[in-house]
Amino acid sequence: MGVAKNGLNFGLIGYKFMGKAHSNALKKVNMFFDPTLQANLTAICGRDEAGVKQAAEKFGWASYETSWEALIKRDDIDVIDITTPNNTHKDIAVEAAKNKKHIFCEKPLAMNVTEARVMLKEAEKAGIKHQIGFNYRFAPAVQLAKQLIAEGKLGKIYHFRGTYLQDWLLDPEFPAAWRTDKNVAGSGSHGDLGSHLIDLARFLVGDFKSVIGITKTFVKERPEALNMTGLSATKTGQEKKLPVTVDDASLFLCEFENGALGTFEATRFAAGHKNGMAFEVNGSEGSVRFEFERMNELQYYNVSDPAGLQGFRLIQATEAVHPYAGHWWPVGHVIGYEHTFVHELYEFIQSVYHDKPCVPNFYDGVKCCQILDAVQLSAAERTWVDVDKV
Repeated sequence: MGVAKNGLNFGLIGYKFMGKAHSNALKKVNMFFDPTLQANLTAICGRDEAGVKQAAEKFGWASYETSWEALIKRDDIDVIDITTPNNTHKDIAVEAAKNKKHIFCEKPLAMNVTEARVMLKEAEKAGIKHQIGFNYRFAPAVQLAKQLIAEGKLGKIYHFRGTYLQDWLLDPEFPAAWRTDKNVAGSGSHGDLGSHLIDLARFLVGDFKSVIGITKTFVKERPEALNMTGLSATKTGQEKKLPVTVDDASLFLCEFENGALGTFEATRFAAGHKNGMAFEVNGSEGSVRFEFERMNELQYYNVSDPAGLQGFRLIQATEAVHPYAGHWWPVGHVIGYEHTFVHELYEFIQSVYHDKPCVPNFYDGVKCCQILDAVQLSAAERTWVDVDKV
């Protein structure tokens, strides 16, 4: 499947939090990266016609649809970009693959590993390009951490330590919405936040061997939501409450295939933390640590530094020598959250144009779902679980 001379035509499903992030990214890809890799905002899709029409006008899409089935069948669409709730991913992706559309899908790939494996199988059978949206991989500082590890600067890896802390559900009167419903989300903080940590750990350290975990729901029911956008919601004003059927927090340990150990914490109940994703990797020759709320910085420790001068050094990853940084602004002019989406979609578009594998792809999505499911099984059975047996 080649690319038309006038570019790659995207059909985006979903127009709220992630839909806005992807729309913004596609427009910036054309401006800041290789202009010959043209991404066209051809059609956006959502169930509410008034809402999706307004989004199409605001975000710059040429047309809109209210049926994802109709969008997929359009001859002028090359890529289906899925930013909808988790319970819709499999059906949309399978139908897109059958119609020979390339697919970009937000994380987690599916509700569980069984669905994820179906999505991978159908994508491979169709011979289309497929990528999953683990955007945190694409911060320049994270790419630098990967480079340091790959070059052996940290030596033998002993530890990965990851946390993803938020507090937006701390108020027990915050409304119930799709993210608190297991039938729609699959899990709570575990899949929403923990999936990012799992992917970063696989990206930086390697595959998981076994896990043991625990999950907790602190608030068992919440007021019914009238609507929700991103991490905000409004109540209906009625007394009706709905059960919370997902976890509010999850903790787990892992052993990696290479013998390293990992600790993971994800919660929506950490007061004072808005988007506190952070990790640290420790090796025999040094360490790196990263905090997303300071996403342009990487801290690096080298055990070979002279005695008395040892300590973590702060690297500003805004120079052109660091992956992606050179496409933006002069040194010291920081980039933000939205730019991680630009980077991942740029890589996806390159893969389609140049017929090369996408990274991370649905295989990575399957591995992540496998680990998520293994942790949930471990929490239920209160025991260690071998990941490959899930």
